[in-house]
Amino acid sequence: MKNFEYSVAHTVDEAVSLLAEKGDQARPIAGGTDLVVQLRSGRRTLERVVQVKDIPELTSMSLDPSIGVTIGAAAECYRIYGKDPILGNFISQAYPGLIDAASMIGSIQIQGRASVGGNLANAAPSGDAICPLIVLGAKAVVAGPSGRREIAVEDFCTGPGRNALEPGELLVSMVLPMNKPHSSSHYLRFIPRNEMDIAVAGSGASVVLDEAGAVIQEAKIAIASVGPTPIYCKEAGDSLAGKEASEENIQHASELAMAAATPITDMRGTVEQRRHLVGVLTRRALNGAIQRAKEA
Repeated sequence: MKNFEYSVAHTVDEAVSLLAEKGDQARPIAGGTDLVVQLRSGRRTLERVVQVKDIPELTSMSLDPSIGVTIGAAAECYRIYGKDPILGNFISQAYPGLIDAASMIGSIQIQGRASVGGNLANAAPSGDAICPLIVLGAKAVVAGPSGRREIAVEDFCTGPGRNALEPGELLVSMVLPMNKPHSSSHYLRFIPRNEMDIAVAGSGASVVLDEAGAVIQEAKIAIASVGPTPIYCKEAGDSLAGKEASEENIQHASELAMAAATPITDMRGTVEQRRHLVGVLTRRALNGAIQRAKEA
């Protein structure tokens, strides 16, 4: 690991200023479960690392019924699936797909450091939290030298390990819109081992049902580890709008998700295996989200 300057920021503006001074040679650090590994392995070299866990806005979580739930980019995974002192069990009840992901990122020890925001900013195609954020309609709030802006999460990842942040910009939070009545979500992945492994393929789904629970009014699907970025399968989700929650319709949506996948063959799996897994996981994720919505 090469030497670098370590700075501590206490406000968003201070962090932005420290990052902007070094441009591409500066990165923020919160849990460090990705960045420290990259620095030690030599995959990344930096002149400055900016610690942002002392910034209250980045570690807080809040609920505003007119906006939704705001999750600070440095809020640790265990706080997402745990009972928050302010939000209680609201996140687990309203966004269970995000709970699925937050509880499978690394080990329980890693979840005490790693954050959903870090998982998003790392922009790995296999990032478990990214698909749930996409299907839940989340937006990333970004601060930079030119002020603040919002980026839809489906547009945030631009390539393997690359995101839409400009030099000097900082991911501040993710905003999830309020959940609709008779709605829910689900996320699944396939890994070779029982835990602490990278997804060979993953699928997240969200649905909004009618009052009877028979018709899907709205659906969103996103898939992971089968392209250069997590993929928002808009056509697959839209195909279910106004349709009965039948196995036939779910199968058709899963086939559209398979068609949207652009996997590669590597040491973890083949193109054929990954595409097949997308179909299986998408069907299961949709059925899981539908069952949860009926029970909500």
